[in-house]
Amino acid sequence: MKMHRAATLAVAFTTLAGTALSQQGPVPQDVPRLDHVFVIMMENHGYSQIVGNPNAPFTNQYANAANRSNNYFAIAHPSLTNYLEVVGGSNFGVLDDNSPDWHNKTCTPNLLTATPSLESTSSNICPIAGQGKDAATPAIDLTNETTHAPGDINIDGKKSIPAGSRILGKTIADQLVAAGHTWKSYQESLPIHGADLVNNSDGYFSNLTDFTKIQPTLTPPLTSAGIVNLYAVKHNPFAYFRDIQEGFDPRNSLRNTVAFEGARGLYADLASGHVPSFSFIAPNQCNDQHGRGNAGPFCAGDPNDNGTQAGLNPALIQRGDLTIQRLVKSIKASSTWEDGHNAIVILWDENDYATAPETNQVLLIVDTNYGVHHLASKVFYDHFSLLKTLEGGFRLPCLNHACDAGVQVMSDLFSQDGDRDRDDGFRKDDDEQ
Repeated sequence: MKMHRAATLAVAFTTLAGTALSQQGPVPQDVPRLDHVFVIMMENHGYSQIVGNPNAPFTNQYANAANRSNNYFAIAHPSLTNYLEVVGGSNFGVLDDNSPDWHNKTCTPNLLTATPSLESTSSNICPIAGQGKDAATPAIDLTNETTHAPGDINIDGKKSIPAGSRILGKTIADQLVAAGHTWKSYQESLPIHGADLVNNSDGYFSNLTDFTKIQPTLTPPLTSAGIVNLYAVKHNPFAYFRDIQEGFDPRNSLRNTVAFEGARGLYADLASGHVPSFSFIAPNQCNDQHGRGNAGPFCAGDPNDNGTQAGLNPALIQRGDLTIQRLVKSIKASSTWEDGHNAIVILWDENDYATAPETNQVLLIVDTNYGVHHLASKVFYDHFSLLKTLEGGFRLPCLNHACDAGVQVMSDLFSQDGDRDRDDGFRKDDDEQ
């Protein structure tokens, strides 16, 4: 009955979407069928800052034992832009880290205005929806985070991406649900009441907390300024889309965003073996190597932005390394890991130090429970390549810039090397959303 209902809803979605679905490209080829993928997103450090760093021993050992790309690039800046590009194949006209303009039904999405939101913009992001034009990605950007030379380097400092004019305001989450599969966004330090309207939180207090109700009043009084912003909505890209904010389809809503802890959280799901097809995992800003200025010395941001290992906060790097180790070991201890064709992908959203001569190159690690290991790829890849590869593994159409000419599938990093491709049917999820 559940399978029949999922199929019926998928057909209904296809009928309603109609024209929109026809704008997607073909299903990418040369990727083994994937049953479960765990994407772990780290923050703000370039390839040379992580590879060979003595404060990241597990990450380096894991990169060598699994597969890694030695030629993988983030797209642009800042963080949110890259998160959107990983899950949706576009910046959707969003070039800043502002929070969503939650549930605003009267604003016009940047896709439809064809006017990008910039770092200098003070307004929140209109919920992404519809079809229209996103923002171009120049090789060197002098219009957003800086207007002075040498500027921000996007990608490799040579490649640029023109604005797309037929960009769909959707993500791989929409595609998975339309195909009858499931997803979750696991966000560390998300408050217990969920993601709706939450921009920042330490897991207990958030931008929604009314501190006047905490009595007796202290001197100085408790305020939101004291919150360590561990959870940040800018690291939860799905929350920016209108269909997910409004929950038009209950399988594709803010309920899909959960914490690491709790009955439906990451560790509970792994322990039970009930995980979705696609798990997007975002550690909090002390554990993803982003850092927070008001969180003490072990979480403080890097003291120097010169792009070298010497300029980093070693404790922050080590904290992220231990987080990766904990996550990888938890995933591999789950019964899900041995069930089907599965992959763990670890990447950094951007090189926050990408000014000349530093490019926007970041580390990407791919570990599968099948096929090739110990492979170091020299093929040029970027965030759109990752999306295209995952879509191919889930037998979904390519989406937005993942369909662009020259965007390659990571066939080497995901190679089955003679292992039988499970093309005899996609494993449905165990997760009951």
